[in-house]
Amino acid sequence: MIGGSVSKWTMSYFAMGIAWLFAAEALMIAGFGYPAADIAASGTLVLVHVVAIGWLSMCICGALLQFVPVLVGKALFSEAAALPVLGLLTAGLIALLLGFLALGGRLPPWLWLLPLGATLLVAGFGLFAANLVLTMWYARPLAAAARFVLVGLAALGATAALGTSFAWALAGYGGSVLNAVLEAGIPLHAIAGLGGWLTLTAMGVSYRLLAMFMMSPDVDSGRSRTTLLVGAVTLGLAIAGGLAAIAIQAGLDLVFVLTSICGVATVALYGRDVADLYRKRKRRVLELNTSMAVYAFTSLAASVVLGLALALRGSFAADIGAFVFLIGFGWLSGLVLAKLYKIVAFLTWLETYGPVMGRVPTPRVQDLVVEPRATKWFAAYFASVWLATALLLAGQAPAFRVAAFGMMLATAGIVQELLRTRTLADVTTNARLPQGAKLPRLLHS
Repeated sequence: MIGGSVSKWTMSYFAMGIAWLFAAEALMIAGFGYPAADIAASGTLVLVHVVAIGWLSMCICGALLQFVPVLVGKALFSEAAALPVLGLLTAGLIALLLGFLALGGRLPPWLWLLPLGATLLVAGFGLFAANLVLTMWYARPLAAAARFVLVGLAALGATAALGTSFAWALAGYGGSVLNAVLEAGIPLHAIAGLGGWLTLTAMGVSYRLLAMFMMSPDVDSGRSRTTLLVGAVTLGLAIAGGLAAIAIQAGLDLVFVLTSICGVATVALYGRDVADLYRKRKRRVLELNTSMAVYAFTSLAASVVLGLALALRGSFAADIGAFVFLIGFGWLSGLVLAKLYKIVAFLTWLETYGPVMGRVPTPRVQDLVVEPRATKWFAAYFASVWLATALLLAGQAPAFRVAAFGMMLATAGIVQELLRTRTLADVTTNARLPQGAKLPRLLHS
């Protein structure tokens, strides 16, 4: 990060992602989708894709546009591709959501919106992935964190391919092959998306960010390679093994058992690596982003324990909504929000004071934030997520909506802190804009 340039559109991706997060929380408060509706209902499909594509994927894409050049020490292959990708992803997601609403009878039966949305999303993610792969190709050999991103992009491709086949099948254009994949392959789509694209990518980026923000030595490359290898094997078993099982009309039980064993091993190895980063840090007092990341890691560990407990009790299928919710909002969203708090401050500081650094006195990055004030919002967010998970397990759908309201209030508080950081509202007047420094634009660098 140090010495890197600021990606022009990263803030726009973050803003779009946050808008979709508010939309998801509003839908949950309104009782739209699971748990008020069946987990396979069209409303649930809307909610899941708002979270997975609108919120999480949008923020991770924005972060990767900024951090892949840092990970590989080379400028992004094409900065100009960032805005078309943002437009394609937004248009594709909207078309897909409208298609789901049509599928559920809330709109006229315009099911052609499903393949249209999927095509736009494939175009957007494809352009995004090509940009990053070309960036990394010209920067070989790659560091361990960048290899995680590569595997995450491969998982993104698998997720998009499966999702596209589902969209064509749901629209009535699938034929027998795609219909068979649709009937049994939805868990494979979820594993590739949540476990591969989002989780492996978040793991890879977190290695670098934690080392950088805590001043820790990088994780031993041999250990991180082992973690990545086991994670890649997990994905291979789930996707290739699952599709092979569908092709020969065998059950998926063995595939899921093997995937679960390797998945637990991946999380355990990642936990070992993260603990090492915290243990060896030179910055003894944790900043808010690294202390709140601990709660996200706790949520990831809790989701593993929860999944195993549900499997042993024989209720995994019945309670899978609570399991996915904890991964989506406790682990992934919690980590993204915690890192956004630091990333927004760091990029704002770099953009504002980088050009005048060394010529005039400038504030520190920490002078842009007020951590004691923000702490309560993060605490409220994680408390609400964990309460909501418990309420889902207890089958208390009305009370879950109250917990979702708590999540929205906490999110609003965190976003207010991000806005104050971006507008330098907490920097003392004398130090705010030294000679030559300019106030950054809110959504574009």
